[in-house]
Amino acid sequence: MLLKKRVIFVTDGDDFAKNAVEAAARNIGGRVISGLAGNPTPMDAESAIQLIRESDGDPVIVMVDDCGHAGIGSGEEMLMNIARHPDIDVLGVVAVASNAEGEEEIEVTKSVTKDGNVVDRGVDKHGAPKSSKKVKGDTLSILKQMNIPVIIGLGDPGKMHYQDDAAKGAPITTKALKEILSANEKNNS
Repeated sequence: MLLKKRVIFVTDGDDFAKNAVEAAARNIGGRVISGLAGNPTPMDAESAIQLIRESDGDPVIVMVDDCGHAGIGSGEEMLMNIARHPDIDVLGVVAVASNAEGEEEIEVTKSVTKDGNVVDRGVDKHGAPKSSKKVKGDTLSILKQMNIPVIIGLGDPGKMHYQDDAAKGAPITTKALKEILSANEKNNS
């Protein structure tokens, strides 16, 4: 019997995010499907699912990005199609914040600030805590239609005033991934 692949989505795909997510995945023993990084997501869901199934990492980190597309864009379609596949077990989503106007907001389980603090509210693009539990971003609207167990808000991966630099091991992105893993362990115990 084929075991389901455990997947964590990150809703960003630019080069800074890719480098940070790759460093963070190494820190937790996971694997990034680097070919999915891009702005917007450059691959179709069928090809992505094949790469996920062939990956030897656990969990598999999948980056999805809409490149600012309003409504359901390629990143969200990718997320939805992968998440619905019977061979995939979605552990959670790192919801990357944006400051652009008119983008969707999603309520998060928790967020990780630019200082590495875990808070019970949202954050902005720079990783500063907000007063509400919501994060605004262009690849988030589909999450309202899905049953995602854990959504962790995060500022811009690899940035946040150099606090999450990949050369430093991307500690903020690492913490966000660890929060998803920790929440899943608690939910399964």
